[in-house]
Amino acid sequence: MRKPYICGNWKLNKTIAEAVDFVNTLKGEIAGINDVEVGIGAPFTCLSALSDACKGTNIASGAEDCYWEESGAFTGEVAPSMIKDAGCSFVIIGHSERRQFFGETNETVNKKVKAALAAGLQAIVCVGEMLEERKAGKANDVVKDHIVGGLEGLSAEQMKNVVIAYEPVWAIGTGETATPAQAQEIHAFARSVLKDMFGEVVAEATRIQYGGSVKPDNVKELMACADVDGALVGGAALKPDSFAALVKFKA
Repeated sequence: MRKPYICGNWKLNKTIAEAVDFVNTLKGEIAGINDVEVGIGAPFTCLSALSDACKGTNIASGAEDCYWEESGAFTGEVAPSMIKDAGCSFVIIGHSERRQFFGETNETVNKKVKAALAAGLQAIVCVGEMLEERKAGKANDVVKDHIVGGLEGLSAEQMKNVVIAYEPVWAIGTGETATPAQAQEIHAFARSVLKDMFGEVVAEATRIQYGGSVKPDNVKELMACADVDGALVGGAALKPDSFAALVKFKA
């Protein structure tokens, strides 16, 4: 049985003080919930303080990106070991905004995933199609391309620390959401791609999150889908009450 995983992605939001205040409020709201994994992906500047605030709670801290080298002349980049050193346990890799605005490719995603895993971090690997790609009937092709390219060369053992996040780009921050049927269709297809790459045991064990305007009023329907194992949440993760409502979707 795959444990549901609700993970916030703050993007370019929150000061250090705001991050700590958020956790101090959230931890009381979700105390005692052990059947759902909870994470918060935050800007680099928040990570150390966020990790400290999360100690002793059921909330994990993580970064929104990393670089694939451990050190060197790479001004402005942050290595996976530095993220680990800040107290984090995971990193989000290949988000559509990284692909769209910063030139992320399957090749760089693959390098980052391998580096993150080598540093002992869990990798949340984002995949998903643009609106024009969906309209052209290419959603499956894009998702397969992202999964195959992003996970190339990984072993079954390494996949134990990989989570896939399906994010239909047309549903991110737009208020639009894939219907539960649309989400389930893509998630089931993604799992079939994993099966072809790594075998049935790995495919069935790998969690696939949905990301794209997930809100308290639609989370239950999405989570009821057989192959939807959690959510990667943007806007609704910026307020403790709405994020707590997502974590408590079973209630």
